[in-house]
Formats: sequence, structure tokens, C-alpha cells
Amino acid sequence: MRKSKKVHSFYFTAGLALTIFMTILIIAGFFWTPYDPEAMAGTLKLKGPSLLHVFGTDQFGRDVLSRVLAGAGNTFVIAAGTIVIGGTIGSVLGAVTGYFGGWLDEGIMRINDALAAFPSVLLALVIVSISGPGTYKVMLALGIAFIPSFARVVRGEFMRCAKEDYVISAKLIGVSVPRILFVHILPNILPALLSALAIGFNNAVLAEAGMSYLGIGVQPPDASLGRMLSEAQTYLAGGPWCAVFPGVFLVLLILGVGMLGEGILDRFGGGR
Repeated sequence: MRKSKKVHSFYFTAGLALTIFMTILIIAGFFWTPYDPEAMAGTLKLKGPSLLHVFGTDQFGRDVLSRVLAGAGNTFVIAAGTIVIGGTIGSVLGAVTGYFGGWLDEGIMRINDALAAFPSVLLALVIVSISGPGTYKVMLALGIAFIPSFARVVRGEFMRCAKEDYVISAKLIGVSVPRILFVHILPNILPALLSALAIGFNNAVLAEAGMSYLGIGVQPPDASLGRMLSEAQTYLAGGPWCAVFPGVFLVLLILGVGMLGEGILDRFGGGR
């Protein structure tokens, strides 16, 4: 048991530290990069890491570090927008259906299940294919595609809490429904909700990277980690750093947020 608690504490501490570190790098990238991420230099094509270009340069002579920071910023914005859209709408639907149940639960959750039958990335691809590529369109498409997953998580938690004594007592003394939902129940499901948001964020990061890799996500001249990986695959032999550094940055971001989400659920949610 002690070892398990230490592992859980490590997940939370290491995840929090890594997430904060990666977030600082991403925020810094919004305001400063060593070079212009789009500046090309024919004489610097595929130069390896050096003091002048810490992550090397790509096939167009662009600074890889600058492009990683800029691309991570775009990925972060899209992933954050995705969980705001999907998390807000999905949480409201899950709260209403989980608390009231009945025909309302049946009707909304059948629609939710129909949407969930399609893989979220595939559904987002269909939406983007219809509406066209672009940063905000990708964000909206992923947000819609992620609604079912958040709705299922929140619905289950509200159904569980609706049977608890403190909720039943609140109903008996005439507490209003909004107060029961947002004052009595919501604080008790926050660990599970925050963990779901962390998982959703990571899934959104991977989905955006995958869509950009396929060429229907973030469009040039904006940088994208997924597009950098796609472009670098042709030059793996002569410039592996073009793929290694965007890939490592992506993995560290996902690892940090994932460990933080797991640590929050274990530390504040009783291991549920």
C-alpha cells in the first residue's frame, strides 16, 4: 500500500512538473523564438544541431527549434479549444442525463452513442473534409467529435452521486436543482472530470498531429508538429533531427499531461 501511494504521488509530482515545464516552453514560443519559424536559408539546409541552431535546420534551412515552439503553440491552442468545446457541451449533457435519467437520458445518450460509434478522429476528418482545413475548423471539428466521451464520463459520475445521501437530503429539504448540480455534485466529481480532461487533451494533441500529418490540419505557413513529422520522413537519413525533436516534444507533452491526470485521479479521487 505504501509503495502504491508513493507511485501515485510520483505520477502527480512528476506529471505536474513536466506539464508546467512544457507549458512554459509553449507560452514562451508565443512571444519569442530564436529565429523566424518561416525564414528559409538555402545555405543552411539540413544542418545538424549546433550552438547557432540547437535543434538543427530542416530541408528549407528553417530553424527546427523555432518551428517546434511555434508548432507546439498551435497544437496547444487547438487541443485546449477542443477540450473547452467538447468538455463544456459534453459535461452539461452528461450532468443533465445522469441526474434526471428517464426518457431524457435515453434520447440524448442514444444520439451520443451513435456519435461515439465513429472514431473521434474519423468523425473530425469528415467534418474538416466538408468544411475545409484550417486551425479553427480543426478545433471545432475535434470539439464536436470529443463531446460523446466527456458526456459518458460525467453522466456516470452524476448517476453515482445522485444516489448519495447528501444529494437525497438536499432534495428533501428543497434545494434547487442547479445548486444540487453545481454546488453539491460537481465538486465531488472534479478529480474524475479533471482526469478526463487530461486524457481528452492528450487525445486532441494526437488527433491534431495526425490530421496535420495527413495535410488537412494546420495549414502552411503556420507550423505544426504533425506536419513537421510528415515533411521530415523524406529526410530521415540525412536529417533525423527534423523528426526526432518534434516527436520528442510531442511525447513529453503527452506524457506530462497523462501522468498529471492519473495522479489527480489517484490522489484526490480515491483511486477511482
